[in-house]
Amino acid sequence: MVAMVPILLSLPLLLSPAVPQETQAGPYSLTFLYTGVSRPSKDLPRFQATAFLNDQAFFHYDSKVGKAEPLGPWRYIEGIEDWEKESRLQKARQEIFLETFNDIMDYYKDSQGFHTFQGMFGCEIQNNRNSGAFWRYAYDGRDFIEFNKEIPAWIPLDPAAVNTKRKWEAEKVYVQRAKEYLEEECPAMLQRYLNYSRTYLDRQDPPSVLVTSPTASGRKDTLKCVAYAFYPQRIDLHWTRDGEVQESESREDILPSGNGTYQSWVVMAVSPQDRDFYLCSVEHRGLPQPLKVSWSERQKTGAKGNLGTQ
Repeated sequence: MVAMVPILLSLPLLLSPAVPQETQAGPYSLTFLYTGVSRPSKDLPRFQATAFLNDQAFFHYDSKVGKAEPLGPWRYIEGIEDWEKESRLQKARQEIFLETFNDIMDYYKDSQGFHTFQGMFGCEIQNNRNSGAFWRYAYDGRDFIEFNKEIPAWIPLDPAAVNTKRKWEAEKVYVQRAKEYLEEECPAMLQRYLNYSRTYLDRQDPPSVLVTSPTASGRKDTLKCVAYAFYPQRIDLHWTRDGEVQESESREDILPSGNGTYQSWVVMAVSPQDRDFYLCSVEHRGLPQPLKVSWSERQKTGAKGNLGTQ
């Protein structure tokens, strides 16, 4: 398990109310992800909702607990949201969401088997101005219906969605409310949340990097370069020899570490006699310059603390 990054030690400072700084332009996003399942279980509720600020989970609600609860660093601050009010709002949305889910299953006569219904909606701001919004749904992984705020109207993407469109547009006021939510309410909420969160979302945690040689396969050795505890998500990780980028044997996607940071690694098969000629090159916004890391005998013997950094 990767240790909690040092920046989390100063959460009260990072997440306290602050005046937005004009130099921090974003973009910033607020996204809600809703998921319903036809066959809930002990560990999988009938309905759950998670809100994200950029790529960070902000709060969670599900039909078992029935409460909206802040996640991660937002658990430690007060005043960012009225959580009782948010719980009531999510419960009301849950009822509409599951009613639509049931209508779809009735249309397809899908009373048997395991089915999912998902919704995603939110907004984005940059330079303190709205820069995008979306609202769409999917049934069993297929596009179902989406909202076009320019018309404005719900656009069916599935035969069953025609009935959903008719139901949701029975009163024009509901279409107008959806448009107002995306263009006014959602950006206003995001701006308010940023008063507590901008510094945390703008942080740049440099990666810790380690090169190991975990296994040998035949006449080849395996070099593995691991970068972890970095934020934001984007990172460039590759092997070089004599300054030339080498094609790696395998590359892992950038994965969440579970504490608000990310990890990734890249593997290279090399001849034992050539091992010391290879460098792992790492580029990230948190680094003042690209980092070059080599394998060393100290790492092979299990010594800790020193990396072959050049």
